[in-house]
Amino acid sequence: MTVIDISPSVMQFLLAFIVVAPLLGAVAALLPAPPGLKGRNPDQAVLRHGVTVTGAVLIAAIVLATGFDHDHPATMQATTDISWIPALDVRIHLGIDGISLPLLLLTALLTFLCALYSYFKPPAGPSPKAFTALVLVLESGTLATFAVLDLLLFFLAFEMVLIPMYFLIARWGGDQRRAAAWKFILYTLLGSVVMLLGLLLIGLRSGTFDMVALATDNGRGLTTSVQVIAVLAIGVGLAVKTPMWPLHSWLPDAHTAAPTVGSVLLAGVLLKMGTYGFVRILLPVAPDGMRTFAPYLAAFAVVGIVYGSLACLALARKGAKGDLKRLIAYSSVGHMGFVLLGIATMTPTGVNGALFANIAHGLITGLLFFLVGAVKDRYGTADLDTLAGATGAALYGRAPRLGALLAFAAVASLGLPGLAGFWGEMLTLFGAYSPAEGLSRPAFRTFMAIGAFGTLLTAAYMLIVVRRVCMGEHTPHSELSPAATPADAPESADAPEPSGTGPSATTPPRPATPQPGATTPQLADIQTYEAATWTPLAALTVLAGLWPAVLLGLTDPAVQKLLAGGKS
Repeated sequence: MTVIDISPSVMQFLLAFIVVAPLLGAVAALLPAPPGLKGRNPDQAVLRHGVTVTGAVLIAAIVLATGFDHDHPATMQATTDISWIPALDVRIHLGIDGISLPLLLLTALLTFLCALYSYFKPPAGPSPKAFTALVLVLESGTLATFAVLDLLLFFLAFEMVLIPMYFLIARWGGDQRRAAAWKFILYTLLGSVVMLLGLLLIGLRSGTFDMVALATDNGRGLTTSVQVIAVLAIGVGLAVKTPMWPLHSWLPDAHTAAPTVGSVLLAGVLLKMGTYGFVRILLPVAPDGMRTFAPYLAAFAVVGIVYGSLACLALARKGAKGDLKRLIAYSSVGHMGFVLLGIATMTPTGVNGALFANIAHGLITGLLFFLVGAVKDRYGTADLDTLAGATGAALYGRAPRLGALLAFAAVASLGLPGLAGFWGEMLTLFGAYSPAEGLSRPAFRTFMAIGAFGTLLTAAYMLIVVRRVCMGEHTPHSELSPAATPADAPESADAPEPSGTGPSATTPPRPATPQPGATTPQLADIQTYEAATWTPLAALTVLAGLWPAVLLGLTDPAVQKLLAGGKS
């Protein structure tokens, strides 16, 4: 069943357009604007160009989804297969199925929302031309990662996003941005070198780099020892990008230093590339190797769940001077632990739960980073103690709609039933209860129990954050610190430049320090452009929570076929 009937040739064009258009848009962004398109401000014009290109890509992705045959989501559709490097049998092979289509739509949506947000609130830093071009290159690489069906093309697309993200952090980030950017690039590049060796091993030993052919063969052309080595090598590179504990230490620094848009794309899109590689490559291509490492992967996953939650609890406690952006970053370590646990079960239930959790995390954590960026802009800091103890009536009293939306995103992140975060975690735990044949049930049920305990820890720190940031803490006026005054606080890395380049480049009203007997000063509540940016994420979080069959109906047949070695 298709929503609209689109010919195969048009579907091929749409998928190719989605992958290539951002790259062409990045080149165009660096060129001088035509006289009629410059507008009143060249910087505003290039930011509008970013909105236009990402909007066109999003529309193309939606049209592609409406033409997708939902009755056969396990079949590769919109495929293009052209010889590129005959000597190595490398082909430009593109296609989508029920696994890659949701990730393609998520990437197109988040990038468009980031471009829209940046148009109204440009990040402080160098030329918007470079910023727009980097965002578009990053989008092209991410979309290509989810669309290509050749191992070497997958690696090239996988690496293509590293340099843009490095510069987004290093040039437009906040404090310690250079150190965080170097840590990000070194970790991911070292992991990628090892991953390339594993991909080459599979391709050379099997005689093909075609991911569809390799999945159909289901490892029968590879010895167990080759599979084990390949899973170890490729798994390390994918685990760094996911990130899996203990290879996660680059993530909190990168998120803390990155501009708001960088954090949204890093959490909402880039982290999904690692887990997608586990599902698309390792599970079907090297099942024996995955079966060998599955218990270890599950063990690292549940350690990450608990570790991430404990780190968040430590940051959230009073007096810890924890950064709210850093806390959300550590929460991603825990959430991605659930994704890895679901993959490690090697069951349809667990893998479907992992894919659902991937999409839910992209929606919810993307929204959280947008909101935390807005809070930081208004208060001049993301320090939890300052937000909770020295800001009078906190968000509920000063910006009630912003406070309510932050509370909504927090409870969605902790897995409240009826919202998107619930289904992924529940399905991964169900998968761990009854893992694939050959895996130890007692071990995986132990992992399930630890993961379930992690959900309680997640609820604990998220509720603490809501209580402290949204409700505030009673602080005697004599204890109010000058640090609470936004005028004295460090300028946000995401705040617009004083001269301004966008339509709303003026800084939002800053609240004054509360004085005894004075009325609590108000903050600027949700602006129109913020509502336009955040509403789709909140709406999809509710939709996925109330109607999970929309997503599971796409992923389940494709997962069943993948785990069965290409047989429906």
